[in-house]
Amino acid sequence: MPDFLTVYAQVQPDKPAVIDDRPNGQVTTLTYAQLNEQANRLANVLIAFGARPPETKVVWCGQNSIGLVTMVNAARKLGVTAVPLNYRLSDEEAAYVTDHCDATIVYVDAEFAATFERIRGAIPQVQHILVFDGAAPAGMESADVLMAAASSDEPEIPAATEAGATMIYTSGTTGKPKGALRRGAGNAEQSGAMVAFVGYTNDDVYLPTGPLYHSGPGGFMGMAQALGQTVVLQRKFSPEDWLRIVSTHRVTSTFSAPTPIRMICSLPADVKAKYDTSSMKRMIANAAPWSFALKQMYLADFPHDSLWEVYGSTELGVNCILRPEDQLRKPGSCGRPSPMVEVKLFDDDGNEVTGFGPQHTGELFVKSPSVFADYYKQHDKFEADQKHGFQTVGDIAYRDDEGFVYICDRKKDMIISGGMNIYPAEIEAALEAHPDIYEAAVFGIPSDEWGETVHAVIVARQGSGLDDAQVAAYAREHLASYKVPRSISWMDELPKTGSGKLLKRELRAPFWAGRDSQV
Repeated sequence: MPDFLTVYAQVQPDKPAVIDDRPNGQVTTLTYAQLNEQANRLANVLIAFGARPPETKVVWCGQNSIGLVTMVNAARKLGVTAVPLNYRLSDEEAAYVTDHCDATIVYVDAEFAATFERIRGAIPQVQHILVFDGAAPAGMESADVLMAAASSDEPEIPAATEAGATMIYTSGTTGKPKGALRRGAGNAEQSGAMVAFVGYTNDDVYLPTGPLYHSGPGGFMGMAQALGQTVVLQRKFSPEDWLRIVSTHRVTSTFSAPTPIRMICSLPADVKAKYDTSSMKRMIANAAPWSFALKQMYLADFPHDSLWEVYGSTELGVNCILRPEDQLRKPGSCGRPSPMVEVKLFDDDGNEVTGFGPQHTGELFVKSPSVFADYYKQHDKFEADQKHGFQTVGDIAYRDDEGFVYICDRKKDMIISGGMNIYPAEIEAALEAHPDIYEAAVFGIPSDEWGETVHAVIVARQGSGLDDAQVAAYAREHLASYKVPRSISWMDELPKTGSGKLLKRELRAPFWAGRDSQV
């Protein structure tokens, strides 16, 4: 079967495929024919540099742009594995992901090329660094120049080549990120069932509210393009500019974590009044739970039938969907299982939990065609999260008597701040490398703005004189900015069990006291 972009280039060649709308007035539009041509050119450049399906890994990095959309399509056509790299990572983190995934080619926005200059010695497997949308530093190559000289013909690949894989790195429970590998184009029957359930059409206009390296905005963009929709890009989020883009392009669909929407709805009334948001039909709320108050704020500014909520993860895909008519009727719920998804709750002994209500909680496990294939080079961690053929990411949930699911806690030690998944073990490992820190415990505390923020409890070595500012400065050297503790407290000794296990729940409890949910 030909790639869907190849087909759309023939059946709707003049339809806008992607629009890059910058706040400075610069607007760049590629039709489906033009995007297909650009994707072919990049694919042929990659072939010339040795890219072969399925073993070649290509890291891409940059803010939302046509360049990234071109790479996503080129990699899928070639059947290679595309590895999105979060541009907010520290040099240390970026080097780890690039080397661990065995990438031989890096494709990077000129704005972030300096990162790869600094880490070049730590990524010995990388043979080529292609820089787009700007000048290439010494030792790197200009993707723009190479693509201009490359053929726009469809790339020549083996006949049985499967659509390209993706590998998104998630923070690790043991201190290092894990590469969640997905092979091929996913299950067509399940994708079609979800499209029909939500009501997407070819005429939808999709705006990713968030960076494309995130599995939500990027994954829903992939679905939008597979349906032949127009995708509008905002390079970097700004609340009023987001409203301008929605109004200008009559955006009908997006996917958003709670934080951007809270910023949009909190704008002054006279600012919001300047923009028409009546075109919005499918606001997909996800990446972190939306509070009931935020949903009320959204519904005061947007069409009442536009708010959908999904529960899912990079590893497991979309697992539950809460429809617009249930948003206010079922506060705290993430909905019922989505089409072709089976959800079960298990207790710590492996027994299925079948009762209803918050007194009948269990770890949520999922079985569906969209579950990821494996953790790259970490199969033991993939197997550890399995039970009876179901997979989990460690969320604790219960169901009501209508089958609606409520996420109420996490078994795994994870923080979700502004829609970003953060594992405390990664931060603790970085902090404890400081010569004056004896021990550290990191966990999430409630935040109205971000959902949760990172808090660290630190035991300093005797006589060190260490303070909050020094700890934060050290963390910024080794961690992405969103992982740096926003608050710090100090103890002489961390509470532990008789066997020496840290009692982190004792540390968390005062911050979450009086709340129905612990996340």
